[in-house]
Amino acid sequence: MYVVLGANGRAGSETAHALIELGKPVRVVLRRPERAEKWTTLGAEVAIGSIDDASSLAAALGGATAAFLLSPAPASGDPYRRADEIGRALAEAVRQASLPKVVALSSIGAQHETGTGIVATLNLLEKHLDGAAPSTTYLRPGYFVETWGEVASAAITDGVLPSFLEPAQKIPMVSTIDVGRAAARLLIDDFSGKRIVELRGAQDWSANDVAAAFSRVLGRPVETAFVRPEARAAILAQEGVPGQVADALLGMYEGIASGRVAHEECHEKRRGSVALSDAVQRIVRRLEEDAGGLAA
Repeated sequence: MYVVLGANGRAGSETAHALIELGKPVRVVLRRPERAEKWTTLGAEVAIGSIDDASSLAAALGGATAAFLLSPAPASGDPYRRADEIGRALAEAVRQASLPKVVALSSIGAQHETGTGIVATLNLLEKHLDGAAPSTTYLRPGYFVETWGEVASAAITDGVLPSFLEPAQKIPMVSTIDVGRAAARLLIDDFSGKRIVELRGAQDWSANDVAAAFSRVLGRPVETAFVRPEARAAILAQEGVPGQVADALLGMYEGIASGRVAHEECHEKRRGSVALSDAVQRIVRRLEEDAGGLAA
């Protein structure tokens, strides 16, 4: 049995789907039972638990061969304190359940304790999980292509792609489809000890590359609109992002711009296979489907 946390999020959902496609038994852990039906329809077991409740998580992990664990980015409060709490709960649950194998979602740049903004919360996660299971793999993907879905509506309606990333700076990006596939393979690997696997997309891409992909998918020009650092906090505040969370997010973009959110040469490197245009096309299709559902 393979347990997946965050199955209704980007990476967790892709991991659960990849395991199901491989014919593996899957148990997803959800907070709310009303979201279980889509998973039971796919043949997965469902356990109800809270990511910061070690006892309920340990019960959900019971009897599992391996588990995909993650620490979701908090929507409010102090992100670092929250990550510390979740990391402690996850590690305690792993120990209570005597879980043999963990694949934990981390990030490129998580080797640093500071200077990477929200990515530093994953440094905390890795530290808490060290030694909790006999086999532990930290999957460190690059920037999710699907993150661009948060501003894709501007590309569709106005032909403009807002970006906190320097337009021409190529960075490790990857589709969450590739993240899920990689996590599934790592979960079923015969491995003991600790390892770190860094995951990029088929190529490194820039914001300009993403805008060009939107242009190809939409069949009309899309230009990158770089948001300068001094304007970003006001934009996040306008969108309702709490101050401490906004500071952590902005710290990540500063870390990317400075090169601190980057890979380490000493670790295993993998690349995905999903093309940038294919990932962008899926973003556009989902937005169109959501708009159609709201219209109906």
